[in-house]
Amino acid sequence: MKKTNSFKSYQLRTIGVAVATAMFMTACASTPPAVPAPTEQMAVSRATVNAASSAGASEFAPVQLRSAMDKMDTAERAMGAKNYDLARKMAEQAQVDAQLAAAAARAGKAQKASDALQESDRVLRKELERNTNK
Repeated sequence: MKKTNSFKSYQLRTIGVAVATAMFMTACASTPPAVPAPTEQMAVSRATVNAASSAGASEFAPVQLRSAMDKMDTAERAMGAKNYDLARKMAEQAQVDAQLAAAAARAGKAQKASDALQESDRVLRKELERNTNK
């Protein structure tokens, strides 16, 4: 009888160890991997915002530039708080807003140059008419 009890005890311990091991492995498998800091994305986004500002976005696309700058600030605060998912998302959005601002700035400059050329053309035509009518 004693051998039967020790065999049952051995079986229970074996089952207990197996269950504990399975639970441990399940817990390890379900733990998400650590999210790395988006330092590269932050640098690229920061550079894009600076480039948009240098391209004249503050004059031609102030709303888009302000949005990009605000999102970049939020991304930097999220980096400080080690909320890397939010930091990456906000940096990506800041980059897109800055690209839009830069494109709007280029379009605004092109329109300004076009307007200046049209005005020069109008002045030259007027001068030509005046000289022709003499």
